[in-house]
Amino acid sequence: QVQLAESGGGLVQAGGSLRLSCAASGRTFSSYTMGWFRQAPGKEREFVASITRSGSSAYYAYYADSVKGRFTISRDNAKNTVYLQMGSLKPEDTAVYYCAEDTSLNLVRSGRAGGWGRGTQVTVSS
Repeated sequence: QVQLAESGGGLVQAGGSLRLSCAASGRTFSSYTMGWFRQAPGKEREFVASITRSGSSAYYAYYADSVKGRFTISRDNAKNTVYLQMGSLKPEDTAVYYCAEDTSLNLVRSGRAGGWGRGTQVTVSS
């Protein structure tokens, strides 16, 4: 059974940084496109970033406009882990952050991925 476990959330001041991790277990991690989503109170879950799976000459990362230039997604296939490095954090980045996985990039980016973690809370104070 596939399991995703996020960690690294917490309370940080505006302008600060955090690195989220998502550890995967249960199957071949490198075969999956990975993504990060977030959901703020009273709002719908939204796409943050995704990174493609192995199989091409390079990994491709995609970002929501709201985080472009501030967040970086990366993966370590040897550790079965995907990361989200978050910088220049703003109060509006406050949300529960979820990682997601699927073999389909389109399903990940559209929020219809087959696997989801339970989330980690990120709170940015002003």
